[in-house]
Amino acid sequence: MRWKTVIKFLLGISLALAILISGGVAAALYFLHRVATPPAKPIFSNDSAEVKARGSTPATSPYTASSSTQATPTANTTEASSTSLSPGTYKARVTWAQGLSVRSEPSLEAERIGGVGYNEELTVLETSSDEGWQRIRIENGEQEGWIKAGNIEKIEE
Repeated sequence: MRWKTVIKFLLGISLALAILISGGVAAALYFLHRVATPPAKPIFSNDSAEVKARGSTPATSPYTASSSTQATPTANTTEASSTSLSPGTYKARVTWAQGLSVRSEPSLEAERIGGVGYNEELTVLETSSDEGWQRIRIENGEQEGWIKAGNIEKIEE
């Protein structure tokens, strides 16, 4: 009877170890897979129409080709309108390495409606009365908002 008890004890321990090891390996493989897979690229409100179309439809879709052909005339009209700036406006480039938040009003408490990346070009439309904020239009011409002044440099044309 003693041998029978010893065998049961060893069998129980070996089964427990097998379950623990297989559970640990399964958990490790799950987390490694989750960490190794990059997340989908987010689409922001200030992205170009081409990027938005690429994110909403698969690349093999027939709609992708038509959206990129539509994006080309928009880019051309933006270039044409950028050459004729109204008085008091000018082209600028973002110099803040982390990019800038675009807000709906000239205040830190205002809603954040988008962002502008480092070295991205934009058009400065006006400056607030206290000269702490600048109203801008993002280069693709789709979005306007306010940024904190002092984080851009004027582009000489």
